[in-house]
Amino acid sequence: MAKRFDRTGDVEINRKDRLKIPRQVMHKQKPTERVHNFSEVYLGFDAETAQLEASRCLQCPELSGCAGACPLHNDIPRAMWHISRGEFLQAAAVYRETSNLPEVCGRVCPQEKLCQGSCVVGKRDQPVFLGKLEYFVTDYERRTVGLKKPEIAPATGKRIAIVGAGPAGLAVAEELIKRGHAATVFEILPVAGGVMVYGIPSFKLDKQVIADKVEFLKSIGVEFVFNTTIGKDKTLNDLFADGYHSIFLGTGAWVPTKLNLPGENLKGIYMATEYLIRGNLSPDYLPEGFKDRPEAGKHIAILGGGDTAMDCVRTARRLQIQAGITDGSVIDYYRRTEKEMPGKAEERTNANEEGIEFKFLVAPVQFLGDETGHVCKMELLRMELGEPDASGRRRPIEVEGSNFVVEADTVVCALGYNQDRTIEKTTPGLKVDKWGCYIVDQNSGATSIPGVYAGGDAVTGADLVVTAMAAGRRAALAMDQYLRDK
Repeated sequence: MAKRFDRTGDVEINRKDRLKIPRQVMHKQKPTERVHNFSEVYLGFDAETAQLEASRCLQCPELSGCAGACPLHNDIPRAMWHISRGEFLQAAAVYRETSNLPEVCGRVCPQEKLCQGSCVVGKRDQPVFLGKLEYFVTDYERRTVGLKKPEIAPATGKRIAIVGAGPAGLAVAEELIKRGHAATVFEILPVAGGVMVYGIPSFKLDKQVIADKVEFLKSIGVEFVFNTTIGKDKTLNDLFADGYHSIFLGTGAWVPTKLNLPGENLKGIYMATEYLIRGNLSPDYLPEGFKDRPEAGKHIAILGGGDTAMDCVRTARRLQIQAGITDGSVIDYYRRTEKEMPGKAEERTNANEEGIEFKFLVAPVQFLGDETGHVCKMELLRMELGEPDASGRRRPIEVEGSNFVVEADTVVCALGYNQDRTIEKTTPGLKVDKWGCYIVDQNSGATSIPGVYAGGDAVTGADLVVTAMAAGRRAALAMDQYLRDK
């Protein structure tokens, strides 16, 4: 049998011995404690536990298994090798070769569907905790030595405008600054981070993680302009007239999908975006009109089955407890079964631990209000599953005559996101599809307008932080070439 070596080719490893190492425990705050705060639920590994967990890696060839399943193709086995040897800074450097935000991806990526889902160890045992190790080493780096400033190429004299300070936009800014171009990020909100700050709750991703990254970007020359709506305050033509040589559109997908049901405009009914922004952030992060906490009712209903819905139910539980409501309910209503839910299984586990109830195979019909115009009840209809639809999941079918009513004095709709179409409406010649997503060359991110590129959720629709970042990195390479050719 052929010998198996580590990634350096110098040290022989014993795969059978590695398979005998038990999976290490990832400790969490106790549910009874964490529902009283918005601190991160996962407590992270210590150094010894991280080394043991990384030693379970079988050192598969590059781009097979986990690395091949990662949208960024992080060299995960090489990172695991460094971690197993206690070389945490070297491991962090491996991630930063291919990722601009490993400290975020390690926390919020659906690893069970990506790297961990393709981990060879998982065929015999539980897969290696790849995501948890990724953010362990990058957090270690931030705590001990800080983010290392990259080598910056000589200034090219070219200026780039980046619209949107989410994962795609921040990746473009960093990659183009490194290549000697000047980068300015225009952001509609008061703070950079996009969905990472305004969509993902602090109990999953501490806001300081993003704040540290933004300060790092500022330190290497990225400029930020906040509270500015491109397409309204300035058009793309204005940006070109201001002397920008190329533009990247990383505007995301943040307009909530509405149900268009009777009673949807009653008081006490929120869209997920507004609910999470107002429920998770301090006033200095919040735009005007969003500075008050949302209501915390006694009977809170969340509609939806994805990660955003789980963020909402867990936020609702914390707001309820902060309001002193100890005998209330938070219930997630979903029109399919748990098997078809698109979000991370561990998020549903966390929600269950925190006392969230789930009601499956139901869909809302209408919302009922009291004499003050506030929602007080919700009418639902039972569903059954038919044949699979275009998503591959079984289609929910209404069960005629199965209507019933439940109490609900706060309702949050977490049913997905659409595109904001402001830039499209003010930019002649910018092509979009029927959903308002920018039409781009898939390899470069180039739009129908020369010099204008786009990536992330603004192109794909609502997706992952990692896929948005990958699109930003691809676009940055193309923009660099465009600027040099121009």
